[in-house]
Amino acid sequence: MSSKEEKKNAKEEKIETSQIVSKQDYDELDDRYKRVLAEFENYKKRSQKEKESLYASILADVVEFILPAVDNLENAVKIETKDEEYKKGIELVLKQIQVALGAKGVEEIPTVGETFDPELHEAVSSIQDETKGEKEIVQEYRKGYKIGNRVIRHSMVVVAN
Repeated sequence: MSSKEEKKNAKEEKIETSQIVSKQDYDELDDRYKRVLAEFENYKKRSQKEKESLYASILADVVEFILPAVDNLENAVKIETKDEEYKKGIELVLKQIQVALGAKGVEEIPTVGETFDPELHEAVSSIQDETKGEKEIVQEYRKGYKIGNRVIRHSMVVVAN
């Protein structure tokens, strides 16, 4: 082989070696890129979940703060009055608040006739009544509310047997 051919072969070998190195570099960079992209996607998902959790927590806190006023309006509607227009006004305000709470996913916890569930109800008294089932709720002292599966306020109830 002539020296010219040797130089040409050496040059081609050098180019192939540099291509191999650059392919390795490319693979490493591609791998790092995919990992960073996956980490970023996980971060976005985690941030979204935290945001939703924070929103639900704040909403529950605000609703819990408003519930005593709702209780008072419900009690005011039950009272007999001579002024029917006044009573209608209170009923309308109560209905408006209930619609607003419902629009935000707030639900009343069912009580009377239901089976006592300590995750939803708070037993303040019990009675013996053979006509009722075991752990059946017979009376509600205070309404309970929840948003989805999260209890905002437990129902205060009387439980039979």
